[in-house]
Amino acid sequence: MAKHRDKNKVTIIGAGYVGATTAFSLMHQNVVEEIALVDVNQKLVEAQVMDLQHSLPVLGYSEVHVGTYEDIKDSTVAVIACGFAQKPGESRLDLVEKNAKIVKQIVPEIFKQNSDVILLVITNPVDILTQLAISLFPDKKNQIIGSGTMLDSMRLKFLVGEYLKIDPQSVHAYIVGEHGDSELPLWSAATLGGEKITALKGYNKKKFNELFIQARQAADTIVAGKQATYYGIGVGAAFLINAIVLNKQTVVPVSHLMDGDYGLHDVCLSMPAVIGEAGILERLNLKISGEEKRLLHKSADGLKKVFKSIA
Repeated sequence: MAKHRDKNKVTIIGAGYVGATTAFSLMHQNVVEEIALVDVNQKLVEAQVMDLQHSLPVLGYSEVHVGTYEDIKDSTVAVIACGFAQKPGESRLDLVEKNAKIVKQIVPEIFKQNSDVILLVITNPVDILTQLAISLFPDKKNQIIGSGTMLDSMRLKFLVGEYLKIDPQSVHAYIVGEHGDSELPLWSAATLGGEKITALKGYNKKKFNELFIQARQAADTIVAGKQATYYGIGVGAAFLINAIVLNKQTVVPVSHLMDGDYGLHDVCLSMPAVIGEAGILERLNLKISGEEKRLLHKSADGLKKVFKSIA
């Protein structure tokens, strides 16, 4: 278990769109007492912090400041949100070599500062980089979490809710596997009000598959229109941090190391897990269909091939 801390503090490495939006989302939650924002671009991080601080007279709870790696010493969570962003026409896996070099530099420094910190990886390709971090510190595997398909699942819930004219918070549906082109929906485990979505009167297999494809392609659409996605992932990351610092034991599909789950070994991908103060508290073993398991293994095989290129 994570040791008791006097206050909830988060250090975010990367002051770009995602890092700054994560900080802003945390400030709205009024849970984290201190947020340190770290970036190699000093002008950028100083400007982001100044802008964030100007919201404090209204939000009023979190202290926000320009940080250094030393801030990790008394942080509950460290977030990796830095690196090269996905450009129009690129896949997330196209970023692997550039961002792997950054992670190899950052992760040892993080755990040097604080061996108990929970590490949240947001930078893409998130599954590969999460596994890379774990390969550097295997004994920290439960402390290292990738945001994974949490955002994809949020997108799917929104689209299903919109289609069914239901509050998306009442939709329980997961996209799992790679946060990328080989991800898949777990329709066999999707529910609405306790009823399986596949048993609903409004369920149409073709239409719901179209909703999944729309969710999967959402990032490409957003990147083409405004160069980056940051609101959804910023809110999602803050949600995960909230679950950690308050030990909420929330079930979320996040990227973590498979160790025999679903017949998978030595690969990081997203499946639902229980998140709390020690990171991954429990790996759920859902009953999924044979086709879903086949697609999950296919997703894992693709990730394994990419990981071998940077390991």
